Amino acid sequence: MTENAPTGLAGLAFGGDYNPEQWPEPVWHEDVRLMREAGVTMVTVGVFSWSLLEPAPRRYEFGWLDRLLDLLHENGIRADLGTPTAAPPAWFYRAHPDALPVTADGVRYEFGSRGAICHGNPHYREAAAAITTQLATRYAGHPALALWHVHNEYGVPVAACYCDTCAARFRRWLIARHGDVAGVNAAWGTEFWSQQYADLDEINPPRTAPTVGNPAQQLDYRRFADATMRENFRMERDILHRLAPGIPVTTNFMTALSQCDSVDYWAWGREVDLVTNDHYLITDGRRTHVNLAMAADLARSVAGGAPWLLLEHSTSGVNWQPRNPAKAPGQMARNSLAHVARGSEGAMFFQWRQSRRGAEKFHSAMVPHAGTDSRIWREAVELGAALDALAPVRGARTVADAAMVWDWHSWWAQSLEWRPSQDHDARERADAFYEVLYDRHLTVDFAHPEADLSAYPLVVVPALYLATAAAGRNLKGYVEGGGTLVVSYFSGIVDEHDAVHWGPYPGVLRDVLGLTVEEFAPLLEGERVRLAGPDGAALTGDVWTEIVVPRGAEAVWTYADGLAAGRPAVTRHRLGEGTAWYVSTRLGPRALNTVLARAAADARVAPRAELPRDVEVVRRTGESGAYLFAINHTADDAKVPLEAPGTELLTGERAASRLPVPAGAVRVVRLDD
Repeated sequence: MTENAPTGLAGLAFGGDYNPEQWPEPVWHEDVRLMREAGVTMVTVGVFSWSLLEPAPRRYEFGWLDRLLDLLHENGIRADLGTPTAAPPAWFYRAHPDALPVTADGVRYEFGSRGAICHGNPHYREAAAAITTQLATRYAGHPALALWHVHNEYGVPVAACYCDTCAARFRRWLIARHGDVAGVNAAWGTEFWSQQYADLDEINPPRTAPTVGNPAQQLDYRRFADATMRENFRMERDILHRLAPGIPVTTNFMTALSQCDSVDYWAWGREVDLVTNDHYLITDGRRTHVNLAMAADLARSVAGGAPWLLLEHSTSGVNWQPRNPAKAPGQMARNSLAHVARGSEGAMFFQWRQSRRGAEKFHSAMVPHAGTDSRIWREAVELGAALDALAPVRGARTVADAAMVWDWHSWWAQSLEWRPSQDHDARERADAFYEVLYDRHLTVDFAHPEADLSAYPLVVVPALYLATAAAGRNLKGYVEGGGTLVVSYFSGIVDEHDAVHWGPYPGVLRDVLGLTVEEFAPLLEGERVRLAGPDGAALTGDVWTEIVVPRGAEAVWTYADGLAAGRPAVTRHRLGEGTAWYVSTRLGPRALNTVLARAAADARVAPRAELPRDVEVVRRTGESGAYLFAINHTADDAKVPLEAPGTELLTGERAASRLPVPAGAVRVVRLDD
């Protein structure tokens, strides 16, 4: 068992968001009957129920929730009980219109959606604390309670408010961070453009200005907004810990880099008792299962490598993209079990029964509008049985082969205006590096740039524009100790205040990479450069080039044309017991794989050429044994080599040297000791 798993669950979590307030009570009894048929073990309730729980200020109506939780308990179903603080009711905004957030343009949002919250507003904080206290007091000892679910998807859709209340809070936050006004001036470089402040009250949020604002101010405001939301979470968490001890507290993250860019999950991961995550496929033509794996690996990494929980995903199509295709037959289970392979302690959905009204009525659900005589329902029942069979996996940890350095503060800083090229995208580079590692069948941990990396033979740094001096020392120490490092362009450039490090680029990474960069030479749209390499291995780059000067590094590929013609393009630097590679242009998948193949050879990370593309193999190990997950995303049957014989948990069959994995299927082998 994991230390902070939902209480009372003997196996993996299976179920979804349940909104019984949308249905007459007789439907509830039908729901729990169907939940038992499907093997549901836990449902999330109350997340958006504030207006029902508190229909008027300090007038609470818990009768319906009492009956619901009792009904769940009678049927052996656990509850992930939400605090409804992501959607305050209309009466609250009527009394406190100043709790609605204000945009950088000075526009105050209106009531009528969700998440319209000024997190710095004292009236909101007071009301959130009050409803949380009432819930904790009433339900602390309820036998159905397994987990507390605070708020919902912090940062979505509004993370930052620019009102006068937040301005005052921002000033106090700045003093706590920088000491005094002089410290703020120093951190922000306010001598540029005559922006120096003489008094704290002169400082405001980075509201809309005639042209580009101070980038250090903008970066600090993102940090402040994130810290303000986290402060509100801690407030609710501490109430729950005090009044309902022993019940873990979480809030649902969204680690997919395409879905939430306003939250520093390294910081948030330290605050929750259990990391939970929401993931929805972005159907933009790419291989959606690769982004799924990436989000799951990042969720596990935020959890410090411990098991976590997939708290939301979809049974089929979502409702908020321009085009919302249905999942193919078998894809629901395949997606769900891919998350389990990468550390999730179950598979939960949004939602249980598909809504008839409201903005999400076309979002798929476990019980769709078509009812139980439907493919989705039959697949949900099959998935429940599969998760029941995988109960022994609970508590086992996913084994990683390599690490990727990622930092939200660096992403925030790089995303600000007036960078050398708008075509360089930190998230795109992270996706690109991850996809190559995925196609090399390597399981990836993500790591903060100052984290201990010594356990990994190979570490990649796809985009670390902002790198502290401590991060530079850490990466250098990693290589000196025997690690293999691969760094992509435009990394190591600025410090935590977005100030360029003294001396030539790449700043704090000069020593570990054994080079300097005289000048960035971004390419125009559509331009490409050729790279000449060893044994005639030619590569092509786009978006970016640099004038690289080796200072101990050797050139492995050189630019064959362009402004940097004849200069090093990809370098290798032996340092201590390890090796650091540098890639100074944007490479496509095949070219990037060529470079990473050489780096992997330095790291002695063996290729897994026997595994077909899009057949992923992931291991989880724990006290109960070692488990090999084989997930076939292709239309062809595959065979996966086994290091030891074992028992396939989904079919009960014995597996020997090669495991058959049918097209579109998942197999999980408990390896013999």
